[in-house]
Amino acid sequence: MIERQIDIPSQDGRIATFIAHPERDGPHPVLLFYMDAPGIREELRDMARRLAAVGYYVVLPNLYYRSDVLELGPIPQDPASPERKRHFDRVFALMASIDIPKVMADTEALLAFVDGDAAAARGPLGTLGYCMSGRYAISAAARYPDRVAAAASIYGTHLLTDHPDSPHLAARQAKAEFYIACAEIDHYVPLETVAPLRTALKEAGLDAEVELYPGVEHGFAFPQRAAFNKQAAERHWERLFALYRRRLTP
Repeated sequence: MIERQIDIPSQDGRIATFIAHPERDGPHPVLLFYMDAPGIREELRDMARRLAAVGYYVVLPNLYYRSDVLELGPIPQDPASPERKRHFDRVFALMASIDIPKVMADTEALLAFVDGDAAAARGPLGTLGYCMSGRYAISAAARYPDRVAAAASIYGTHLLTDHPDSPHLAARQAKAEFYIACAEIDHYVPLETVAPLRTALKEAGLDAEVELYPGVEHGFAFPQRAAFNKQAAERHWERLFALYRRRLTP
């Protein structure tokens, strides 16, 4: 396995980016892995390594680079502590500092970089987003319909909104296959929004699956979260591997 931490130039600065891919038998299909709200941490790098281990060139960018933040550190565990409140206040402020247009500009910079790397395949690529970045994974498929062949959102937030760039509307411009996983217990993505999202994508004629994971909470795929559910997490990995194998394997 080859791992690199590099800075990729963009229109707003330099994106600190973790890259992992197999050492041999390249070039490898590209996966753009968009981080969740708590940001870059070893937990996400381990997930990138798991994807790379099965043959992908995985790109994990720090989307908070504009705020000069690389890692926020662990979440304080005491729910009543002032430190935990300050931590989440900072997370929410950083979340609000980025949006779909900014992350799509970042995506353009990331693609320019991988297109110049001989280890990265120039064929169809995949996207993956958790939590706040589910919308970015879907939006990238819409922005680059001739490049993104598979897009996955795992307990993604704000997929069905009243905004003109809502992911459920933008997806109509894509040619990708979509996999959207939702947690049954999710105060960020209310259960009553899941069926309308599924209906909207179906009525648009998209190749999309919206799967509800029963009895689990938002964050179920992250090993370091209290919400981690091993059975659901392994199912989501199986679904991701099958999606990318279908759409990205020559």
